[in-house]
Amino acid sequence: MTKNICKILILLLCTSCSKEDNDSAPTPTQSMYFPPLTGNTWETTSISDLKWNQNAVQPLLDYLELKHSKSFLVLVNGRIVLENYFNGHTAATPWYWASAGKTLTSTVTGIAQQEGLLNVNNNVSQYIGTGWTSETLAKENLITCKHLLTMTSGLDDSTDDVKPESLTYKADAGSRWAYHNVYVKLQDVVAKASGQTWENYFNTKLRDKIGMNGNWIQIEANSVYTSNSRSMARFGLLMLNKGKWENTQVLNESFFNEATTTSQNINLAYGYLWWLNGKVSYHLPQSQLTFPGSVIPTAPNDMFMALGKNDQKIYVVPSKKMVIIRMGDAADEENLALSDFDETLWQKISAVYQ
Repeated sequence: MTKNICKILILLLCTSCSKEDNDSAPTPTQSMYFPPLTGNTWETTSISDLKWNQNAVQPLLDYLELKHSKSFLVLVNGRIVLENYFNGHTAATPWYWASAGKTLTSTVTGIAQQEGLLNVNNNVSQYIGTGWTSETLAKENLITCKHLLTMTSGLDDSTDDVKPESLTYKADAGSRWAYHNVYVKLQDVVAKASGQTWENYFNTKLRDKIGMNGNWIQIEANSVYTSNSRSMARFGLLMLNKGKWENTQVLNESFFNEATTTSQNINLAYGYLWWLNGKVSYHLPQSQLTFPGSVIPTAPNDMFMALGKNDQKIYVVPSKKMVIIRMGDAADEENLALSDFDETLWQKISAVYQ
């Protein structure tokens, strides 16, 4: 009997060890990484470490090069997985963000609000004075900063010019969604509210806090940001972490949440100058039509995006702790923000990580 008891104890011990070994070997979750604010140090992680499909990488890169890309970066948990440059572009070369930079304006507006300098629910005229449009005073005073953040100012969108004579009435603020350059007036709001130039406030409160480089340039009516690709990736990483850079809350989480969820009931795929994937319908720039389905059906539903003319892209995917950057010329024909390129690109991206 003693021998039988010993056998049972040994069996139970072995079973226990085996179960413990299996339970203690889950795939570890990497901590979030933030590159130093200065220098070129940036941790990497490999395709093999992530157990991704190495065979799908080259077809993705070939497609990017074919489609006039200049740079492509993939971050997971803040670490660089892929970083590729094409067509003479380098890691140091600046490139324009186009309308992807609208999200910088949204973020800095949120920072100014959290500092108590402005309230996005207030009229634009409260900060920059009346007469900034050609509307009647009553109609102009309907336009709040939030209407500029959500593209629902009601101003005529047939021109990008933001001089008062070009900002004419089309509909009451809040009743019509239209992609319009008038959002740039938020930069004037921030400048007036802070008592600083827009660029100085932006540099101090956002750019320098996350180690970006770059500057704003004026191209006709457009205020356009230019930087290297890693700076764009730094901003994407900040937003992946809900406005927090390491231990510093650059943008409060409340505003971040508002900015990256549906902001009005007309274009469900639009937040505060951010595009949102996975909604039941969406509008396109320069269109009043409602299209059913997700903006990019081949991409994750929880993705939010900064999209700019000629296919400048910041894709942020919280569920995969992923940030993807694409800079370059238009993949096909010139476009304002969205194109068929996104859908095919995401088929090739998902082939790598699935």
